[in-house]
Amino acid sequence: MDTILIGIAGGTGSGKTTLADKLVDSFGSDEVSILRHDNYYKRHDEMTYDERSKLNYDHPDAFDTELLCEHIQMLKEGKAIEMPVYDYTVHNRSNEVVVVEPAPVIVLEGILIFAEQALCDLMDIKVFVDTDADVRILRRILRDVKERERSLDSVISQYLTTVKPMHEQFVEPSKRRADIIIPEGGENVVALQMLIERVHKHLRKCALD
Repeated sequence: MDTILIGIAGGTGSGKTTLADKLVDSFGSDEVSILRHDNYYKRHDEMTYDERSKLNYDHPDAFDTELLCEHIQMLKEGKAIEMPVYDYTVHNRSNEVVVVEPAPVIVLEGILIFAEQALCDLMDIKVFVDTDADVRILRRILRDVKERERSLDSVISQYLTTVKPMHEQFVEPSKRRADIIIPEGGENVVALQMLIERVHKHLRKCALD
């Protein structure tokens, strides 16, 4: 299968997930598959909940990059994979998996995907979503409190102790590896249409082949 991998990165709350979802939703499941970097957090069954809650989840070492690279290679070879499912309420992987079928286009979205050279080497198009820090932190607070059942104090503490420092150390510098930088993520209609047309072009090529 002639598969291309589109990486969509950006800071927390930047709008990268919205952009990725809108791109994927513009096509059929047999045309575009999506992988979530967050699902590849390492499993820590050996730790208690309190120990897991103190881990730095905003560092590249928090992710099972080796497994993710293996899964991408399998998809490019036309093989289905079982993507892990991460449970934010317990800070660990659940026992569930999501079967992802191979497709001509794979979208990989995540904060730190450009910080890993091994992942960048597998990407054909690298997109970085660039959004002001004040907007990002407000979005993160709303998401973590409403969707992930975190307290406001814990969200702010995590932002100041790990999220912000890791963004400055890893996420922001990784922007230099991007082919395209998009302001405001999924709300940028022009940029979204450009990505949709790029995918259409690849799908037409695959149809002719």
